[in-house]
Amino acid sequence: MSDIHLHAERPPLDPRPLKKRVGLVILATDHTSEVDFRRMVASETIGVYGARIPYANPTTPENLRKMQPALTAGAALILPGEPLDAICYSCTSASVVIGDAEIEAAIQAAKPAVPVVTPPMAAIRGLRALGAKRISILTPYTVETSRPMAAYFAGHGFDIASFTCLGFEDDREMARIRPAALVDLAREATHPEAEALFISCTALRSTLVAADIERVIGRPVVTSNQASAWNCLRLCGDDTAHPEWGRLMTLPLGLA
Repeated sequence: MSDIHLHAERPPLDPRPLKKRVGLVILATDHTSEVDFRRMVASETIGVYGARIPYANPTTPENLRKMQPALTAGAALILPGEPLDAICYSCTSASVVIGDAEIEAAIQAAKPAVPVVTPPMAAIRGLRALGAKRISILTPYTVETSRPMAAYFAGHGFDIASFTCLGFEDDREMARIRPAALVDLAREATHPEAEALFISCTALRSTLVAADIERVIGRPVVTSNQASAWNCLRLCGDDTAHPEWGRLMTLPLGLA
């Protein structure tokens, strides 16, 4: 073997490999968030970088709260020492029971000043951007886990015309619900007087059929991953309209 030659000069470096960075903190059991973010957020200019944190089913308020101590360590594992343009904690029900402010504080302890996105807060912003005040809600959860969700949206000023839950306890099974079945469930869950439908849960593959649901129910639908992706894209300065993912994905971000 010949001697190894060390090149005399370093090649020029870009400031970043990609212009924008989105962090994604997800459950160890999550089947859907990474796939949806790869489809909707990742591009030649936006990178999506994930970390998984411990989680054990069943999906109860008690088990959801247990993730809070892991949030700081999970966020710290995403490109350590480098800033992010946004970071999403991809669990709707846990965000509700832990609290948006508590999640933001835990993540910013590892990533100071990073804009933190939670699915329920992204949904609130999305519903407001759509001008919806009276809504229907569909969740895959049990009644026990759905109650905090109802209180969260009511506490943010929404009039809940109807609330339907499916009684699932395992998020891995939630991810297996067929998208076509979600269209039928959405039709049944939408109250005639509702101005929009919110479909909760980052495990559900509802983003795949968001536009189909809108055609069936004749009004906007906001889903957890769709809203989170929309919020992260807009924080990265990407205002491209994607009507194929639902009406929300054509709108600018309002942070009210």
